[in-house]
Amino acid sequence: MIRELVPLVIRFAGLIAVQVVILNNVLVSGYINPFLYVLFILTLPVKFPRSAVLLLAFVSGLVIDMFTNTTGMHAAATVLMAYVRPAVLRFYAPRDGYDADAVPDISHFGFQWFLVYAATLVFVHHLALFFIEVFRFSGFISTLSRVLFSSVVTLALILITQFLFRKSTSVR
Repeated sequence: MIRELVPLVIRFAGLIAVQVVILNNVLVSGYINPFLYVLFILTLPVKFPRSAVLLLAFVSGLVIDMFTNTTGMHAAATVLMAYVRPAVLRFYAPRDGYDADAVPDISHFGFQWFLVYAATLVFVHHLALFFIEVFRFSGFISTLSRVLFSSVVTLALILITQFLFRKSTSVR
């Protein structure tokens, strides 16, 4: 149990630190805000208990909210992403299902599968986050463009991180 918990805590602390120290200071013309911390929820094991995933999503979003003074916006968006994660995993499940110890990353499922999986959940997170932030539909097109641009940059950072820290297992 401790063996599994230590890498989880290190990954959580590392992603939160990178987000708070570096990425929260990146804002390109008001349209691009990368949020790498969502990678923590994306790469939790498939068979991780749903209540634990929701709790970890809430805690990670709340920590980001504390550092960005956004009063629950990140917590809400991250919990929504964690809530739809099982449905997305079922929708993109391999024909023979998931192994008991499967972790949704490039090393286990390959580039294409991970790209689609991560893009779906990152888009859900960003859509919720940016529409909660503006809390109106009057600027729908500009908010949607922020969602799209930020999702692409976040997804690129996630893929780069996956390739940098990839485990040496076979990639499909």
